[in-house]
Amino acid sequence: MLATVARRSMQSGKLTAIALFLPPALLLFTIFVVLPIAEAAWYSGYNWNGFGSPKNWVGWDNYRFVFETRAFGLALRNNLLIIAVSLIIQLPLALTLALLLAEKFRGAVALRMLFFMPYILAEIATGLIFSFVYDGDYGLLAAIYRQFGAEAPHLLASTQTSMLAVLIVVVWKYFGFHMMLFIAALQGMDRNLIEAARIDGATRWQTVRLIIIPLLYPTIRLSVFFAVVGSLQLFDLVMPLTRGGPADSSQTLVSFLYSFGVMRMRVGFGSAVGVILFVICVTFAFTYKRWFMRDE
Repeated sequence: MLATVARRSMQSGKLTAIALFLPPALLLFTIFVVLPIAEAAWYSGYNWNGFGSPKNWVGWDNYRFVFETRAFGLALRNNLLIIAVSLIIQLPLALTLALLLAEKFRGAVALRMLFFMPYILAEIATGLIFSFVYDGDYGLLAAIYRQFGAEAPHLLASTQTSMLAVLIVVVWKYFGFHMMLFIAALQGMDRNLIEAARIDGATRWQTVRLIIIPLLYPTIRLSVFFAVVGSLQLFDLVMPLTRGGPADSSQTLVSFLYSFGVMRMRVGFGSAVGVILFVICVTFAFTYKRWFMRDE
């Protein structure tokens, strides 16, 4: 009897909490998420410069113009390249360092903070710093080349190397975040399994491959999700480094939206790009959640 009363009291408390907190959350979500998305979708059907009321209805033409624009293809290619580099280089690097630094030894905490510091640095500040580092006349790269009597390349001014320069900064900036995720997961892992494997004669590599990595799968899946979504939204690093140039060679989807939509006062065109990016992100998020994170 007492258990039934307690259960009913808990259910009543949950319903009260839902009634109190859910409506304000839904209201804020509707105002700041749903309505802007719907407004962007509506504006994408107009040829509009942002002044006055949109009147020149063009239907799906803005979307057709987006896909016909050469810079959009370059931006999409660059975003896929960023995703590939993040998954193939950045995450394995973060996992390797996490496996090394999760152990307790003198200086481990200092090394963790050293590798995590780039992530703390603001994206705009990071872009500005590396724009000076890459400067072929007065930057750090130029100084290194001069030590060997060679002329430094202007990485950010070449269509062949501008995206490479951006990718280096992306890896440097964000691998520390994933490293700390892996370290947190490693420190929360049941050490008895690892000790049992070592007692049974498993080597370090066998322990990592057969026990530690499988136990890290939930964190790895989460890290992959963050890496892909972050790569699709990359903007702050690109603008101070290259502004999408030269010749649109380092455009990303968001910098393309800013350069061709906002800066050129083509609000309808920019809204169409925003809708396309939204559809890509939502499709990936729901698909990834359904197939890889269904139990988490």
